[in-house]
Amino acid sequence: MQQKSWRDKPAKVVPDPRNGNVRARKVQLISSVPVERYMGVVCSMKESFGFIERADVVKEIFFHYSEYPGDIREIELGDDVEFSIATRNVRNGKEVATHIKKLIEGTVVFEDVSNERIRGKVIKPLPRGPQRRQSDPLSGRLSYEAPGDDDGGTKEIPFGDRDQRSECSLQVADIVEFNIATDRRDKLQRATNIDLLPETFRTTGEKREMGLVAAMKEGFGFIKCVDRDARMFFHFSELLDPMRELHIGDEVEFTVVPDPSSAQRNHAIRIKPLPKGSVSFHKVSSERLLGVVDKEAVSAGMPNMKGSKSPKKQQDRDMELGTIVYDICGEKENITYHLRDTDPRSTPQQGDQVEFSVSEQKKTGTRLAVNIKVLNRPSAQRLQGFIATLKDNFGFIETANHEKEIFFHFSEFDGDITMLDLGDEVEYSTVRKNNKVSAERIFRLSPGTIVAEETDPTVLHGKVVRPLRSIDPQQPEYQGLIQLTHEDGSENGEAKTFPYGITSLSDKREFLQKGDVVNFQVATSAGGEERAARVQAIRKRVRGSVDTIKGQFGFINYEVGDNKKLFFHLSEVHDGSDLSPGDKVEFVVVCNQKSGKYSACSVKKVAGSDVVTARPERLLHRLKSVNVENDNGPRLIVLRQPKGPDSGNSKGFIFQRSSHKPGEPPSDITMNGHSTTNGN
Repeated sequence: MQQKSWRDKPAKVVPDPRNGNVRARKVQLISSVPVERYMGVVCSMKESFGFIERADVVKEIFFHYSEYPGDIREIELGDDVEFSIATRNVRNGKEVATHIKKLIEGTVVFEDVSNERIRGKVIKPLPRGPQRRQSDPLSGRLSYEAPGDDDGGTKEIPFGDRDQRSECSLQVADIVEFNIATDRRDKLQRATNIDLLPETFRTTGEKREMGLVAAMKEGFGFIKCVDRDARMFFHFSELLDPMRELHIGDEVEFTVVPDPSSAQRNHAIRIKPLPKGSVSFHKVSSERLLGVVDKEAVSAGMPNMKGSKSPKKQQDRDMELGTIVYDICGEKENITYHLRDTDPRSTPQQGDQVEFSVSEQKKTGTRLAVNIKVLNRPSAQRLQGFIATLKDNFGFIETANHEKEIFFHFSEFDGDITMLDLGDEVEYSTVRKNNKVSAERIFRLSPGTIVAEETDPTVLHGKVVRPLRSIDPQQPEYQGLIQLTHEDGSENGEAKTFPYGITSLSDKREFLQKGDVVNFQVATSAGGEERAARVQAIRKRVRGSVDTIKGQFGFINYEVGDNKKLFFHLSEVHDGSDLSPGDKVEFVVVCNQKSGKYSACSVKKVAGSDVVTARPERLLHRLKSVNVENDNGPRLIVLRQPKGPDSGNSKGFIFQRSSHKPGEPPSDITMNGHSTTNGN
């Protein structure tokens, strides 16, 4: 007979012989009771445990991470899960979730949302600022008409933070549209998918303001208001259309309310972008007025000088505005204008007759002339002057009073620009372009057209204390200054100075630099003003040879400083002589005060080839450093004189040449007494 296993035997109850306690042994599972499974959403997670919001009742249940069989990092807040419920503590009956399983997203549904869109009004908006966090998650209230309902009439329905499609602030009496969501667990209803309707702003009479987005930061920005001086803070969450992206310069409409976090400040809410051109900071009259420009504007805009206590800044501010004089009701009135409000193709000048409109700033009431159009311009005054500087495609004209220089472009010269030279007399008109005065319609005049000043024949001695601006572009003054000195160069006790310009120079191409010694005479104008004339520099002229010519410049073989080649421009060549490599030239070495580089000026071609080239400075310096009287220095001692190969008194080789005819072998040549023949 087959022996039965202990598994086939019924369980026995055996008392413990030590203490008499009864316990079961050899327990075997015969059949399992089905375990009920529940669903929910993970709503909280801590270090080793969390909570699940149950889908069957309005309640949360505890769970430990060990109840999830996989990697707990797979579980995140908001995940749908399935679980069982067990009682861990029999005494207090606390339930916990066990055997947790992750479900597909969307499996758990807490509420049913109706498809019908319902209109309603806000009777209690959600609190903002410090009061926003409170125990009631559905603190907002809407009212709506429910004629089909059994109760009929007006009903109220709550809503919370997440029930608005946009995060903008809602206010009492706002007209909204929403859906009704019904919780499956307790049948509680709430409003969701809430939209603020545009008709709200018409029916409630809410005061709306306009402005431009002036700045944008991380999550917030500032608006330049049309009707307020201060910029208005706003948060990106206040956009009515959360899908719309704002940019600096966008025109917007908004509502201003007190900041809930600070009663002293306001901020913008319910921001709506507007089409371009909707916002205007000024009110422009339709009437066109006539006037005459009394002062020209010299700047395209006026900076914000509000609160500035500097008289100079205030003066600069006034100088940037132009002035128009016009007649209204028989009285003369002045009105200012900006250069930006004029036609750039015809900038108003002093004396021009103009037509304009009046713009009044909405915030301050300040009036400006805008949309300015030049109607009539008096004949331009013709001025005279002298060519002071010629560059590649532009130059400068010294005015007839020698006090300043005016820019001009070669295209404004009527004639062959290559025939124009420094010191030439010209006639021109002036025009203001880009806030700068320049010369136009330039004509060359016959020499002597401009009346010269009376010059004293006495020759004086002086020293340049300030060069022309063409030599030192950093200085603000155009004219140079010569200080009167004694003949030996020592300073005169009077320290009197005389201004000079390009017409003062005897050699118009000479670069007078600070410290140069000069001879000059004094010219007196009709108004009694004195200036230096017929200025001649007392300089050492050196010689060298042309190394290379490259286009409009070249280099001279002359060592100065660390360079063995000296730069020069072809405009510095006298009489327009054509130079070629190898030509001998005479010139003056000058140093550019701005760059510190040397160059040659006043270059003259020297006739003939018997030119003694100056010894390089490095050799001169070496010769000056040799002390021939120093007995301790190295000496050269002649040990013997060189002798020829004949061991005689001859010093070298002596050739006795003889003539021969072509085709015949040369005759014998005697070399130090030895006869040689062809082939030996």
